[in-house]
Amino acid sequence: MTKAEIQLVRALADKRGRTEQGLFVAEGEKLVGELRTSHLRVRKIFALEGLFEGEEVECVTARDMERLSLLKTRSNSLAIVEIPHYRLDAAALSGRLTLALDDIQNPGNLGTIIRLADWFGIGDIVCSEATADCFNPKVVQATMGAILRVRIHYTDLAALLAQAPALRLPVYGTFLEGENLYGAELSPAGIVVMGNEGRGVGADVARTVTRKLFIPPWPADRRGSESLNVAMATGIVCAEFRRRCGKAGGVGNS
Repeated sequence: MTKAEIQLVRALADKRGRTEQGLFVAEGEKLVGELRTSHLRVRKIFALEGLFEGEEVECVTARDMERLSLLKTRSNSLAIVEIPHYRLDAAALSGRLTLALDDIQNPGNLGTIIRLADWFGIGDIVCSEATADCFNPKVVQATMGAILRVRIHYTDLAALLAQAPALRLPVYGTFLEGENLYGAELSPAGIVVMGNEGRGVGADVARTVTRKLFIPPWPADRRGSESLNVAMATGIVCAEFRRRCGKAGGVGNS
């Protein structure tokens, strides 16, 4: 293992480094193993002896892994992977359920939402340009492998959602003044917008929302927490859509 390789891994902890190199880091035997059988291209693997074999694998010591790892507790393997680029076509979102994230900032929340999308068979997530980088090491780890199966797109979110009416796609969003989720009419195909952790859905994006939803507390008149964590709210909303609307929009990587 060379000094240059260590410097490269360290550089990939930062978004600027990932953008310049077109690479990201994934750690842990399970995730690295999944990467090797995915559509993503693995450039290099550093691993303790006996874990993996192949031309791209370099066996290193536990001390070397401590120097390489970007996690608080060092992992037993680390992969350097090429960042995938997916074509975003608004028309391709027709007939399926899609998540839209408006300035989600917390890496843990973003990683959990990607994992939820994978669980509920949602193949695409469209993000505002200010949303956290999905290839941040913390996000990658929080997805538990889901980032290999869910396509993440960064775009001008308000402009994209403005095309939804022409595609006959309803745009749902969560708002305190919205309609009770459990009584609202839901469609198997549409776009569900989740807002920023502090301010919710921004004004420009909110103007594109055609159906406002609200997750009610229990009982309805109880005064408790002001809001739900955005990842938790996403799970509740996705579960209700799938419960009532069945399967729609399978996951694919083409």
